[in-house]
Order: sequence, then structure tokens, then C-alpha cells
Amino acid sequence: MSDREFEPRIVAFFCSWCTYTAADLAGVSRMKYASNIRIIRLMCSGRVDPQFIMDAFARGADGVLIGGCHPGDCHYISGNYKCLRRFHLLKRMLSDLGIEENRLRLEWISAAEGDKVKRVVNEMVQQVRALGPLDLPGRFGEWDKEVRELDARIQQEHDAGPCEAHAVKESQA
Repeated sequence: MSDREFEPRIVAFFCSWCTYTAADLAGVSRMKYASNIRIIRLMCSGRVDPQFIMDAFARGADGVLIGGCHPGDCHYISGNYKCLRRFHLLKRMLSDLGIEENRLRLEWISAAEGDKVKRVVNEMVQQVRALGPLDLPGRFGEWDKEVRELDARIQQEHDAGPCEAHAVKESQA
């Protein structure tokens, strides 16, 4: 598949009070933005569980966007600060998994910023399109194969015994 044919699939977790309302404003105002996004409405960005993000990627999302109230304006006092801490944790975890950092984005968008929703969505679609497909479900097959090969090698060394295992390691090196 060429880059021109690739259309990224982006999952967005938007807080109900601000970012989701801004997305609604963008729609009512007939602002056009990329249709590659699927929005999941949460009561607060602080409700975004890291497992939600990992699950989105595992189910085929090429990118994930999180939107919440501006710091200091959270309807639940500190939910967006909780989200920010989790976001930084997720960035490190995704990096360890070999997933590019531009595939996960956090934006503070108030209810009156429909134009910002449009800009952020379009920017993210362009960034993820440039990165190409993530295909995390496809990577699972490769990782499973590596684990099976490692398991077979460990079993072979175990069956060979201590002296022969050393000889097996030497022959594989």
C-alpha cells in the first residue's frame, strides 16, 4: 500500500465538558476536518486509563488523541493533571515498545475552541499519515514468533544438560 492510499485511523478520547463540546461546536459551525478520527466521550480527561490507549493501538488505531480542559479549568478540579501524569508515563512506555511518540497526542481544548479541534485533528492526521501504518496487531505475530523461538532454544538447552548446553550456545554464536 502506498503512502497516498494509507488513511490513518485515529481514536480520540475527549472530555465531555470542554473538548467534546468544542468538537460539537466545530461540527455545528461546519468546520471541515479530517474524518479519520473516532471520538470517545469521557466525563473527564482524568478518566483516561492507560489501558484505553494501549487497547486502541492493539485494536488497530494508528494514533490516539487525548483532549481535555485547560489546566486550572477542569470541572473535576484536578482531572487534567492526572491525565498529564498518565500521558507522560504512556509516552515512555510506547517508546519502549518502539511506537513513535507522534502517535499519541494530548491537547488542552476549551469548549469555545472549535477551530482548535479542527487544526489539531488535521495536524495529527498529517503526522500519522507521514509515519505510515502502525499495524500493532501485525507486530503481535512477529513478537509471538520471537517468543516461540526463544522458548524452543531454552528448551533445547534445558534438554541438553549443563555441559551440552554450553556447546549448543557456542555453536549458535
